[in-house]
Amino acid sequence: MKKIILLLTTAVILASCGSSKDVVANQSTNANGYWQQAVDYKMDVDMDVDRYQYTGKQTLVYTNNSPETLDRVYYHLFFNAFQPGSEMDVRSRTIADPDRRVGSRIAALEPNEIGYLHVSNMTQDGTTLQPQEEGTVLVVKLAKALAPGQSTTLKLDFNGQVPVQVRRSGRNNKEGVALSMTQWFPKMAEFDATGWNTSPYIGREFHGVWGKF
Repeated sequence: MKKIILLLTTAVILASCGSSKDVVANQSTNANGYWQQAVDYKMDVDMDVDRYQYTGKQTLVYTNNSPETLDRVYYHLFFNAFQPGSEMDVRSRTIADPDRRVGSRIAALEPNEIGYLHVSNMTQDGTTLQPQEEGTVLVVKLAKALAPGQSTTLKLDFNGQVPVQVRRSGRNNKEGVALSMTQWFPKMAEFDATGWNTSPYIGREFHGVWGKF
């Protein structure tokens, strides 16, 4: 088993829509009243390159720069879309104008070819949480509500399987790349002026939080 350490604490990643001139990280508001949430990830990951499976530990410091108190948070579990019966699979096979790159390919995946991402042993500042997995979204009721300007530390274990490449991320693509790893970890959903962005993944664009990885 090959070990991959992901401890990218110095790189600031733009994972959100909107222009960079509007962004003020780690600050509740700017002169125009603009605010944006902040995340700081640390992850330690083991990848089994023969089975295309991985396990990891994640520590996330989440800062609430919004004017609202949050009693829950949400994570994206994108790899869960790549399995028979998922919302992405059903939609791809039944809508009037399906993505021809997907079609019925997800429905035909075998158990050792699907994608998945699951979370366990989750805590908030040391207190055990009971998250609920709903397809490609993880719903997390906080043990202690997060007031404006406060930060909290969320820790969790996760395990996943890289799917045969259907679209974007996956393994063994036609160009001969063994692992195309994108959106593979439990990823905090964006909370902005419109509320939580928790749409299930069906093959469209991503919207995420500014942060450090």
